[in-house]
Amino acid sequence: MIAPDFSASPLPSLMSLSGRVSVVTGGAGGIGLAIAKRFAEAGSSVVIADLQQSQVDEAAQMLSHTYGVPALGVTTDVRVEQEVIALLDRTVSALGRLDAFVNNAGIYPVRPALEMTADEWDRVHSLNLRGVFIACREAARRMIAGGRGGVILNIASVSGFRGRPGMSAYVASKHGVVGLTKSLAAEWGSEGIRVLGIAPPLVSTPGMAQWQKSERSQTSSGTGPGSVEKLVTANLPLGRIGVPDDIARVALFCASDLSALMTGSTLAVDAGLMCY
Repeated sequence: MIAPDFSASPLPSLMSLSGRVSVVTGGAGGIGLAIAKRFAEAGSSVVIADLQQSQVDEAAQMLSHTYGVPALGVTTDVRVEQEVIALLDRTVSALGRLDAFVNNAGIYPVRPALEMTADEWDRVHSLNLRGVFIACREAARRMIAGGRGGVILNIASVSGFRGRPGMSAYVASKHGVVGLTKSLAAEWGSEGIRVLGIAPPLVSTPGMAQWQKSERSQTSSGTGPGSVEKLVTANLPLGRIGVPDDIARVALFCASDLSALMTGSTLAVDAGLMCY
């Protein structure tokens, strides 16, 4: 399948996801919910996948009420292969197709390498890398069966390009996601499937607040609340950390026809952090 040329298409049509169906893992809050909102605003039906039924139902109802699109909440643990398969089967059964899949679910524990157990390492990789692979594979199978191709978007991290003390498992998993994105893009391009990544830096979310609390507990520096943001912001050319919608807007670009000739790339949405 050859990538289409949209040179003659008007800009509003290129930005639109009308008639398409998207799935967002970790979609009940933070970056995932921000992406789901932008996709719904662009006209896509959206399936929210996350761990708690009440949360996915609430998010789906909000999307449907606010944006007037079909929305569905499905409890899913992406570490469990059969749950991912069930998520994709239900999506196609309920909404008829699959056009975009966003791998957003992930964890980022702080643990010095010398203190990390093999079980802790496996826990990070089972979600951040193994779960991403399984979801990519199952999404691609359904996109190929549908005959229209699609977009798979993996939320990586600037840690997929850098190192960070105390986060060896997370950093390794995100390097893996960046490499996986490249390999799957090369493998599935002929099927009309584009695979892209986004690499955020520190983003202000409830999950990140918990991460900061955990990091402070692992250090003896006596750092107070907000110190992590101050440290990161001091090295950002654009002067602030990200908010979820910063990532969501780039995700919309990636999922839309605006990026029709892009695949295999991981876009740094990092306020310039990797300039240095």
